[in-house]
Amino acid sequence: MLLVEQHSKCIDGIGPTEWDRVTKKLRKFYGEKIYGSWLKFISFKEMKCGQVFLSVPTGFIKEWITVNYLSNILGFLRNEDPAVISIEICVNKEHDKCLESDREELVAPFVKSKISSEESRFDRKSFSENLSSSIDRSRTFDSFVVGKSNELAFTASKRVAEAVELPIPGSNPLFLYGGVGLGKTHLMHAIVWHIKENYENRRVIYLSAEKFMHKYITALKNKDMMSFKQIFRSVDVLMVDDVQFISGKESTQEEFFHTFNALIEQNKQLVISADRSPSDLQGVEERIQSRLSWGLVADINQTTFELRVGILESKLEQMKSEVVVPKKVVEFMARNIVSNVRELEGALNKVIAHSEITGSIVTVDSAKDLLADILRTNSVAVTLENILAKVSEYFSIKISDLKSQRRVKDVAYARQMCMFLAKTLTQRSLIDIGKFLGGRDHATVIHSVRKIEVLIKNDARVAEDVRILTKRLT
Repeated sequence: MLLVEQHSKCIDGIGPTEWDRVTKKLRKFYGEKIYGSWLKFISFKEMKCGQVFLSVPTGFIKEWITVNYLSNILGFLRNEDPAVISIEICVNKEHDKCLESDREELVAPFVKSKISSEESRFDRKSFSENLSSSIDRSRTFDSFVVGKSNELAFTASKRVAEAVELPIPGSNPLFLYGGVGLGKTHLMHAIVWHIKENYENRRVIYLSAEKFMHKYITALKNKDMMSFKQIFRSVDVLMVDDVQFISGKESTQEEFFHTFNALIEQNKQLVISADRSPSDLQGVEERIQSRLSWGLVADINQTTFELRVGILESKLEQMKSEVVVPKKVVEFMARNIVSNVRELEGALNKVIAHSEITGSIVTVDSAKDLLADILRTNSVAVTLENILAKVSEYFSIKISDLKSQRRVKDVAYARQMCMFLAKTLTQRSLIDIGKFLGGRDHATVIHSVRKIEVLIKNDARVAEDVRILTKRLT
């Protein structure tokens, strides 16, 4: 892709010295994070008749730099030499090919489409920029901390990313689900990065369900559904994040359904994520729920204390900060911030930033003061384990009995109370709740929840049990 302006003279005024000055300006302009992730990989090759030739290690980096940074690079080069007309970026060992016109169109930062600009009225640059903001380069498989709560999801995601041939039998679609901030999006990003770094010719679209809907609506308004269908049905891997967003949106669901079917028929891979299991996607058509369950459904459960410690230690290693965070502080944070990984990492960032700015030493007491708001929020976080313990204590019934198949009236009632409280006080899916309480199916959980709801209205004793237990838990 070229950025070209007409120029009458053929002057070659850019060399290694000038390029070195340009890289220093780019580093200062964009900062260390962007420079280290992308711009440092650019090498200067030569300048011929006003055209500057640069090279990068992979086609993926070439695409990203072209979409996001090329115009500013051109500006800095022209500050060094106004005779610069254009820039051409080539992949290493392909310098000679850069002399030819690059006809490859970038549909999205992770999609190489064979559709020419004449065949589609889509604004491709706008399309790619809107999607590129969703990707975080730091979210890789190496930076993902694995524990029992996310092991299946991690293994399945890596299997899709590393596969020489797609789709993966028994894992198409791969459906990842779990609460907010538990790692679904991290794994989605990791799949994208791995594929693009190892299989450059594999066409991938990654976007949220919300953006899928917006692109669909735009295509309808522009009367250009043919282009929309060609783009989304010509990929090798389609990845849709937060699919629960299409709940209640009938027209979008219809298009998603047909896109899903078209890709499955072509033996293309799909990876879908949501905050709940397919069967719990209320407002989503049953035929879509059914198809989302065709492959492998992998849940990501709440993190354990040990996993949270591992996440914090991994984050500290990645940050390479000079601030010393004692083991006691790490364990304090892991024990008290249980809601989600995103909040846990945010708390660590806050502690380190405060220490760097003030020069103060990090201690448990200083962390308590600094994270007071976060700790207050997490103090009311309710887990399935907490509910089970409180119900067991309240009714004087063993936890093992609550998880057993015993149907004695008192045990059954207490178990139903557990299910009701879990449904109303947590974001866990019905399948998660049933699995936690002895491997029961989601229909059993629904029945129990509805039964308690009816009893609350008709039985003052049950209403009082709910009130007391809710107060103790929150």
